[in-house]
Amino acid sequence: MPSAGSASADVGTSLLRLGGLVALFAATAALVALLLRWVTGELQLNRLARRRLREEPPPAVGPAPRPAGPADRRPAAAGHHPVGRRVPGARPAPAPAPRPRRPLQLVAADVRRLTRELSMVPGGMPMARRRGLLAAYDDVLIEAAELLEVPHELTSAAPANRELERLRLIASLEAAGLVVAG
Repeated sequence: MPSAGSASADVGTSLLRLGGLVALFAATAALVALLLRWVTGELQLNRLARRRLREEPPPAVGPAPRPAGPADRRPAAAGHHPVGRRVPGARPAPAPAPRPRRPLQLVAADVRRLTRELSMVPGGMPMARRRGLLAAYDDVLIEAAELLEVPHELTSAAPANRELERLRLIASLEAAGLVVAG
């Protein structure tokens, strides 16, 4: 056994203190977590859910559902025979109605607003918010390009080339008469 003033006795004492502090910290964290669950009501909800499960009778066991096999087929499309041949006298399905478009002034205002928001993105902004802004900006640029009939490749551009395609599309929209900066 080391003497009271030796280095190994001091190391043993400091290790015991360190272990005690770690145990105290873990116990405090567990108590704080339990206290937070009690304050938010989560503890009560868990207890009620367990009680409800004990009191409810088990569900009646019925026949097991049959796995979908080749006998389960989709219904035939309108105007088509189940085998794939056309049904005589059947009319083809009507083309979907075109989606109503927003006025160009509203689209241009959205382009200007989102351009302003993207130019003033603070440094600590979460990446999810920046990606959301860029997705909204892309959607509005595509909408403006469709209204002005400007060709674009923004939807098919690779993520690495998307910023370059945005700049090219903005230049094309400005050349078509859209006021982007304002």
